[in-house]
Amino acid sequence: MAHEKNHDYHVLPPSPWPLLGSIGAFVMLFGAVMWMHDNGWLLFAAGFALVLYTMYAWWADVVRESRAGDHTPVVQIGLRYGVILFITSEVMFFVAWFWSFFKHALYPMGEIQGTEVLAASWPPAGIETFDPWHLPLINTLILLASGCAATWAHHAIAHDNDRKTMVKATAIAVILGVLFTITQAYEYSHATFGFSGNIYGANFYMATGFHGFHVIVGTLFLAICMFRGMVGDFTATKHIGFEAAAWYWHFVDVVWLFLFAAVYIWGG
Repeated sequence: MAHEKNHDYHVLPPSPWPLLGSIGAFVMLFGAVMWMHDNGWLLFAAGFALVLYTMYAWWADVVRESRAGDHTPVVQIGLRYGVILFITSEVMFFVAWFWSFFKHALYPMGEIQGTEVLAASWPPAGIETFDPWHLPLINTLILLASGCAATWAHHAIAHDNDRKTMVKATAIAVILGVLFTITQAYEYSHATFGFSGNIYGANFYMATGFHGFHVIVGTLFLAICMFRGMVGDFTATKHIGFEAAAWYWHFVDVVWLFLFAAVYIWGG
């Protein structure tokens, strides 16, 4: 029949989510600027809510498309490329913070008096850095163990088609991810320096804080995959959603290893 599909590609119907997501992102950004100028947070909250709703609705559509059989092997390749490009953009995001940290660590600048720049040290005078072999090391082990659990879950579904084991292993990864976040918050509460007032604190909190945000996002990502596995999603041939979560979680692992080595050990 002329109207029957004779190719492996998925031709998407018109979708409102790209437009609504863009509007939500703009409103959220504009609202954040207004909030920083003491004009309230409601506009930011409205934009943030629209972004969250778009994410939920758009990914729900993707799940329905998968269950309907639209994610053919060719489509799955495209989805994998999309995840790889997204993680690559995240790598570039963290490169900026590492660049800033290394620049100020290797070439620290002191106060400017007249036409002279006073000598400076790194970390700046008065900054008491964290002992890397205490809480940071514990958090490193926690996150690496969580990454091992995610790999176990990925192997279980991809090679053994064992959804039950995948759910159990993912639950372990989620619990360890939550434990990492709690430990990071406890570490922050005992910091002797703040975000403002010194370049070390600004770089430290921007780099580790954004990593902590990514850990929270990755934990939610894995938790959603765990619940999807519990309701019967994912097989050995169709598990792109979980594979994306596992890749993202390993990216979070690797970034933390660089942070631990560069910021906590070398930079301290």
